[in-house]
Amino acid sequence: MQTDARGCVVVDGGCAASSGGGAKRTFSSSVHGGASASTIDGGARNKFLPQKQQQHQQHISTVSQLLAGGIAGAVGKTCTAPLARLTILFQVQGMHTDVANLNKASIWREASRIVREEGFRAFWKGNLVTIVHRLPYSSISFYAYERYKNSLQSIPGLERHRENVTSDLFVRLVGGGLAGITAASITYPLDLVRTRLAAQIHEVYYRGISHTLRTICKEEGCFGLYKGLGATLLGVGPSIAISFAVYETLRSYWQSKRQQDSTVLVSLACGSLSGIASSTATFPLDLVRRRMQLEGAGGRARVYKTGLFGTFGQIFRGEGLRGLYRGILPEYYKVVPSVGIVFMTYETMKILLSETQVIN
Repeated sequence: MQTDARGCVVVDGGCAASSGGGAKRTFSSSVHGGASASTIDGGARNKFLPQKQQQHQQHISTVSQLLAGGIAGAVGKTCTAPLARLTILFQVQGMHTDVANLNKASIWREASRIVREEGFRAFWKGNLVTIVHRLPYSSISFYAYERYKNSLQSIPGLERHRENVTSDLFVRLVGGGLAGITAASITYPLDLVRTRLAAQIHEVYYRGISHTLRTICKEEGCFGLYKGLGATLLGVGPSIAISFAVYETLRSYWQSKRQQDSTVLVSLACGSLSGIASSTATFPLDLVRRRMQLEGAGGRARVYKTGLFGTFGQIFRGEGLRGLYRGILPEYYKVVPSVGIVFMTYETMKILLSETQVIN
């Protein structure tokens, strides 16, 4: 769903801030020996950390932090790639087909068709570009989130209310939104390439990442690589904001009530719930984004010619509210494990990387 100035480090029992910002306001926590030691936007809980562990909390580097975020995103996406492809295929139904002729959406029927016509490996079609996209996207998301959050917390008005729930929620939402917009803007062409590769069914028009990039630039111009960017930014900002805010809020509450629970369990559960919340709120914009990304793909005629809001209205008029949530079921099946795995892997990678740095 991370900074140099305030990098969060999980070391055997807690999460600590890296040197540079001075503030010990963190994002991660860990359980060691049955006792929980955590600091979540509060700083005060550092007392749970043994002094020796607190001395190690400065040692995680920016590179390690970015690596942890990148690996977390790649692992989460690879594990749920089949469901991600099913979601995309459902989202683009009705784009070139009369809605009245569409069959009732069935995950099992579509999955069976993929295996029968394309083979089992087709579930991971486009996954290489997904990993290429997710490594920088997740790295930037986690890193930028902590940077933005640290900056927001230093604002005079907010600095005096660090323990205030409303203030903390505001910082998490704004920080998450800005992080999502930053990451999506930088890595968007790869996201578009991934969508086009995954949406191919019978006719293979695009062959690999480089061929897709060249074909789009040749046929649609360089700006074709940014089709649907507006819908993406409108969707990804709230999505990442909700994801981080819900995750940190739920985890903070959970650990205040059950400090003995494993960090892996807490991260997995809270991450899954945050994924459901963010997907429900932003799914229609994600659907519009996918369809705009596929405009003109494979030499087909354009379907939507009125921009972001015109496309939104056209889908709503033609397919109803249900059309805006086409594919939401496989999205839920995907997002529950995916976001949970991302946060869990991120926390685990930080533990491993911080321990490696301490040894070295």
